[in-house]
Amino acid sequence: MKRASVDDVSWVLRPDAEAFLALLHDAFRYMEGRVDPPSSLHRMTAQQVRDFAADEVLLAILDKRGKPLACLFVTVHPDHLYLGKLAVHPSARGQGLARALLDWVEQEAHGWDAQYLELQTRVELTENHAYFARQGFAETGRTAHPGYDRPTSLTMTRRLPPR
Repeated sequence: MKRASVDDVSWVLRPDAEAFLALLHDAFRYMEGRVDPPSSLHRMTAQQVRDFAADEVLLAILDKRGKPLACLFVTVHPDHLYLGKLAVHPSARGQGLARALLDWVEQEAHGWDAQYLELQTRVELTENHAYFARQGFAETGRTAHPGYDRPTSLTMTRRLPPR
């Protein structure tokens, strides 16, 4: 595959939910045993993927057969977009797919009156912190999952340029 661009990104309304769920599991397998508490992905169902696509924004980059290589779940808030579950299949890493998804969101953000992008990443995943910092995100907070007395997630934001 050539280097990905925003032209490769699709807004998915009716996903093959099982294929997206498989992508998420493949992409996040590296977190197994590294994050505490374990990822909520283990509780996610295909129906939840379908529901999300119907209510929010599910972006994807598909292969020639229509299977998802990368995806990003975007939740629209009054002043920002929350980016969740940015996933790239391990076999497709290094081709700019994550960057293309982020570029698409930034390009379209003003249509939702978004002033900034926000995401969360687990404290243990320092390589994710570094990646998002290179993409212009900065740490703006830390949160703890219920029952934990220490931070388990970092909140990172990136201001969007004015129109």
